[in-house]
Amino acid sequence: MELKRVVVTGLGALTPLGNTVSEYWNGLVNGVSGAAPITRFDASKFKTQFACEVKGYDPEQYFDRKEARKMDLFTQFAVIVADEAVKDARLDDESLNKERIGVIWGSGIGGLRTFQEECVNFANGDGTPRFNPFFIPKMIADISAGHISIKYGFRGPNFVTVSACASATNALIDSFNYIRLGMVDVVVSGGSEAAVTEAGIGGFNALKALSERNDSPATASRPFDKERDGFVLGEGAAAIVLEEYEHAKARGAKIYAELIGGGMSADAYHITAPHPEGLGARNVMANALKDSGIRPEEVDYINVHGTSTPLGDVSEAKAIEYVFGDHAYNLNISSTKSMTGHLLGAAGAIEAVASILSIQHGVVPPTINHTTDDDQFNPKLNFTFNQAQQRDVKVAMSNTFGFGGHNTSVIFKKVTE
Repeated sequence: MELKRVVVTGLGALTPLGNTVSEYWNGLVNGVSGAAPITRFDASKFKTQFACEVKGYDPEQYFDRKEARKMDLFTQFAVIVADEAVKDARLDDESLNKERIGVIWGSGIGGLRTFQEECVNFANGDGTPRFNPFFIPKMIADISAGHISIKYGFRGPNFVTVSACASATNALIDSFNYIRLGMVDVVVSGGSEAAVTEAGIGGFNALKALSERNDSPATASRPFDKERDGFVLGEGAAAIVLEEYEHAKARGAKIYAELIGGGMSADAYHITAPHPEGLGARNVMANALKDSGIRPEEVDYINVHGTSTPLGDVSEAKAIEYVFGDHAYNLNISSTKSMTGHLLGAAGAIEAVASILSIQHGVVPPTINHTTDDDQFNPKLNFTFNQAQQRDVKVAMSNTFGFGGHNTSVIFKKVTE
């Protein structure tokens, strides 16, 4: 069968750099750090006392108080960005066939704050089981997609993918496949995460995964820098409306870019560490290129996983050189996690938005906080250090890798007739 083309017709974002798509993009191109001391709880006794939190967030700006109490923060974030994307794509048109509009979301953890609060309340009680009646529906990761579909009446496929930090990109790939196979016309996809909690910070500290640069949070996320010491935890969400090309054209939808392919692979190596030679990363990028039907030389920009960890950054850089050969030195490479921190299951969503906007605006966001070269990286690689660079980005790739060895990659292209 002939596969259908899939395009992006709507965007939404709520990030540590800004609470709308335009604010987020402005922060990216200006190299703004979203890291600061934690405000959500007293972190003074933790090894890491900072994170990339969403700024100035007031749920009552978006929900009535009763409604907000039924949702964990990660679901609130999901509903907010979906609303921005739905309005951007004009999906609130009652003439659309809602039986053919789906919601496929991603979250690596789901309602961590809700789970933590309910367990603490029980432990501090007298042993009588008193739990919030919304405990389970607030906690489960799939509820985010459920809330979005209920709000808009979208009755197509509805589920959430869970693959740690690859979750949102997995959701995009599933959405892409449903549309190109002709099973639906539109999918609201993306991801959300809200893990800046005592359990989230404490758990990642125990893994020795987080930066402990408490004296300078804004410079703590420094991918590909010799002084990197771990990632910075972030929170937030992004939504991307994917739509069948002819369906979008027929209704006069704005088209940002075309999603032309996706790849998936497993390291099959270790529960938290990447393969030292980047084998899974090699395979996933090669799979994405094959699925897209393009040559490596056609890619202009890679928004890398680039978490600012000692092992992960090295393995990804090795994989890029292996897959792209000499063209690796013509690429722009950047890690926007240097600014947003690591949004875990939502990372792929906000980074896909960054990749799409790099195509639309002809600008590659920087990898900030670079001060010291690391001889583990080939100096011929262009990591777009410290300042955004102008470039006609025709094709952009976005990589996300997760604990458990899950690897995903998607490729976006400037739209042509």
